[in-house]
Amino acid sequence: MRVAAVAAAVMAVFTVAQAQGQPAAAPPSWQQGKPPAMGESTLHPFAPNLTGRAAKELPTDKLRVPAGFKVEVWAEGIPEARSLARGEKGTVFVSNRLSKNVYAVVDRGATREVKTVLTGLNAPNGIAFSRGTLYVAERDKITRYDGIEARLDNPGEGKLVVDGLDPSQQPGHFWKYLAMGPDGKLYFNIGAPGNIVMPSYMQASIMRVDPGKGVLENVALGVRNSVGFDWNPRTKELWFTNHGRDWLGDDSPNDTLHRVASKGAHFGYPFCHQGDTPDPEYGKHRSCSEFAPPALKLGAHIAPLGMKFYTGKMFPPEYRNNIFIAMHGSWNRSTKQGYNVTRVVVNDKGKVVKSAPFLTGFLQNERGDPPMWGRPVDVLVMRDGALLVSDDYNGILYRVSYAKR
Repeated sequence: MRVAAVAAAVMAVFTVAQAQGQPAAAPPSWQQGKPPAMGESTLHPFAPNLTGRAAKELPTDKLRVPAGFKVEVWAEGIPEARSLARGEKGTVFVSNRLSKNVYAVVDRGATREVKTVLTGLNAPNGIAFSRGTLYVAERDKITRYDGIEARLDNPGEGKLVVDGLDPSQQPGHFWKYLAMGPDGKLYFNIGAPGNIVMPSYMQASIMRVDPGKGVLENVALGVRNSVGFDWNPRTKELWFTNHGRDWLGDDSPNDTLHRVASKGAHFGYPFCHQGDTPDPEYGKHRSCSEFAPPALKLGAHIAPLGMKFYTGKMFPPEYRNNIFIAMHGSWNRSTKQGYNVTRVVVNDKGKVVKSAPFLTGFLQNERGDPPMWGRPVDVLVMRDGALLVSDDYNGILYRVSYAKR
C-alpha cells in the first residue's frame, strides 16, 4: 500500500465518516472548539507512516546534538514506534497507538533484532516494565505479562490488572501512557475526550492502580492530555507533560510541564490554560488562581510527549537529573515548531532553571505540509547511560551517546 494511502486511512481515526442520508455528526475531536472565523483553516494533524520508512531513505545526517554527543540510528522497522520500556535483560519494548502490536528489540551487539511479541491489542500505547513483568495499557484496560523476556517468541495470555478504563468509548485522547512509580503502583493518564469539553470524573486525569489489588486512585485532575511522566530522583515528586487546547491562536495556550506537589491537585482543564489563561467558554466564572500552575511553559502547540529524568552516568555531570522531553511538534499553528528533544534543568529544590533544545533537525520547513521528516515520541535512559529516542513517523529508534574528546 502506498504511503499516501496509508496516511489517508490513518486520518480516518481523526475524522468521523458519515453514511449517506444520515444526520451530520459532531466534528472529530481535534476540531472541537474551532471558531467560525477559522472555518476555512487547513490546519490538521499529521498521520504517521504506519509501514515505517527505512533509515537510508531519511536525512538523518541533519540531526544535531551538542558538542561531544553523537546521534545514530539504533533500530528501524518498528511501525509507529511510540512508548519505550527497558527490561532487566536489556530488551527494549516498543508500543504503538494506532496499530495493535507491541515489539521487542533485542540487542545483538552490532545489530538489533526486532520481534513482534504481542498482537491484536486495542491501542497499546502505554507500556512499563518492572521485576520481570511487562505491563501494557490499552484504551480500556491494563494487562500484565510475567517473565516475558524469557518468552519473547511465545509470551502467552496476559493477566488482567484493571479494566473499565474507557466506558464511554471516548473519541479523543483515549491512548494511555504508563509508568511504574517508586511506590510500586502503575500510573496512567486518561485524556480529555475532545479538544475542549467538560470531562467526566475519570477523564482529564492521571490515575494510579495497585497492580496486586486493582484499586484505582486519582493522582492529578484537570490534565487535558499527558503522554509522559517521571519521578524526580531527588524529591520523588511526579512530573508530567501536558497538552494545551487547540484553536486559541498560534501562540496560545502553551503546552506545559508540571510537578505534582500534592495528591489530587487540579491543573486547570477545562477552566484555565497554561496557568494564567481562562478558557473563553468554561473559564467565565472561574479563576486561574484556583489551580496548580505549571512548572514551565514549553511553547504553544509544541506537543510534549515522553519525558525522563536523566539518571545515567555517560553524559557530563551537569546533565545528571535533567529532564529530557520528546517534542512531537505542532500542527495547530501556521508556523510549526517543536519536533525535537528538549533538555530542562531542574535545581535541588525542584525548580526549573532553564530549558533548551537538545536533539534537533527533524523540522525541515516550518510552513510545510508536513513540515518535518520525523517526530520524537518517547525517551529512555539505557543501562550504559545512552539516551534512546523513538520516532513514530518513521518507526525508528535513535541512540544519543557521549564521549569525551
